[in-house]
Amino acid sequence: MDSLSVVLNALPAILAGTVVTAGNVAISLAMGLVLGVPLAVAQVYGCPWLRRLVDIYVWFFRGVPILVLLFLCFGLFLSLGLPAHPFLMSCLVLGCTSTAYQSQIFRGAIQSLPQGQLKAARALGMSDSTGITCIILPQALRLSIPGWANEFSILLKDSAICFVLGTQDIMARTSFVAARTHEHLALYAAAGLIYFLLTLAVLKLLRRLEEKVHVPGYSSTGGIA
Repeated sequence: MDSLSVVLNALPAILAGTVVTAGNVAISLAMGLVLGVPLAVAQVYGCPWLRRLVDIYVWFFRGVPILVLLFLCFGLFLSLGLPAHPFLMSCLVLGCTSTAYQSQIFRGAIQSLPQGQLKAARALGMSDSTGITCIILPQALRLSIPGWANEFSILLKDSAICFVLGTQDIMARTSFVAARTHEHLALYAAAGLIYFLLTLAVLKLLRRLEEKVHVPGYSSTGGIA
């Protein structure tokens, strides 16, 4: 009962961190979407040197742990005399990492489409940029929704690491209260439940979006399923 009382008293403060966590994940996902699509297009249709540059970017951000990237980014901004706000640093690092992962999601979706579609667009007099923008990407983005939902789940869990910079998210507030009350088990269980409910709610929304944009009978190969 004492543990439950501590959790109930701390719940408003922990839930206030939910806004910070949600903002961090939303900004990072949006950054990954805006930058990931052009990188995916560059990997599939770009010239060799451009594909190589994108490969290096993807290898770096997929190969270095989030925690190391947070410290590197924070230290770099401080050494350059730039403002290093913990929330902005968290969004930047998670956004760059999500860009690398989302670019591979979109690349796989683009490559799963029949190559003849772009050739047909050229035959109709479309430029490559018009064909990619109007024909390839709408189909690829539709096919990428399941992978994008998985990226959200991973990003939400990775955002818990950002409390090491002082970001006032769910984990930071939970850790602060746990250190003062010594009710670590109950408080971290409550934090885990909040993360679980956030994941469940957003995944349901993305599932509805996937069903809404699904074209009945259409498969990724461009034929009848």
